[in-house]
Amino acid sequence: MKKPVGEQELAVLRYVAEHGPATVGEVAERFGEAQGLARSTILTVMERLRLKGHLTRSKVDGVFQYASPVAPQELLRDVVGNFVQRTLSGSLSPFVTYLSETEDVSDEELKQLQDVVARLRQKRKE
Repeated sequence: MKKPVGEQELAVLRYVAEHGPATVGEVAERFGEAQGLARSTILTVMERLRLKGHLTRSKVDGVFQYASPVAPQELLRDVVGNFVQRTLSGSLSPFVTYLSETEDVSDEELKQLQDVVARLRQKRKE
C-alpha cells in the first residue's frame, strides 16, 4: 500500500493525473501560481509524491517529467479507500450517515448512488 497523501499533495497529484506527464515548471506555472505556490514548493511536493510511489519520473530532453502511474478515477478510488481505512476504521457507516444527513447531494450524485446500490445488490446475487 502506498503512503497516504496530505491535502496539498493530493491537489498536485490530481493535477498531474488529469493533465498527463508534466515538468515541475509546467505544474508550477499552470497549477501552482493560481494556488499561490512557489516553484520550489511544487518541486518539494512532487518529489515527496514520487518517493511515496504516487508519481513516476523520467528524463525527456534533459528535463524530468512526472506522471501518475494510475488514471485519475483510480487515483481517487485509492484516496477514498485510504480515507475509509485510516479515518473511518474501515467502516462505511459514518460516510453513509453523512450522506443521508447532508443536503449537498445533487440529483446527478443521487442517481450515481442509486446505480452503485443497484450494482452492489447485483453482486450479492451472483
